[in-house]
Amino acid sequence: MAVAEGEGLEIEIVNYHKKAERPDRATLEKLVGAIEDPVEDLVRKDSRFKKLELKPDDYVANPEAVIELLVEQPLLLQRPVIVRGKKAIIGRPRDRVGPFLS
Repeated sequence: MAVAEGEGLEIEIVNYHKKAERPDRATLEKLVGAIEDPVEDLVRKDSRFKKLELKPDDYVANPEAVIELLVEQPLLLQRPVIVRGKKAIIGRPRDRVGPFLS
């Protein structure tokens, strides 16, 4: 956020922890279509992922599987996702954000 603000850009923050703000299927489809990173990188491979006994390879180059998972398990969405125009990136590491926004 600080990087975007430093660039003088207006940003929108989506608090996906609140059910009302979670991205729906259509939003996720647009995001998957815009992401410059590998689609499987949208999925957090954290303790929740492991607890659900999910397999990372099931999501490699599989946009539909990623969308379906994130519809069912929105807390697995990697963050932050930065969208500018018709392109998107995962904002990690932080030094990627400045060049993307420029």
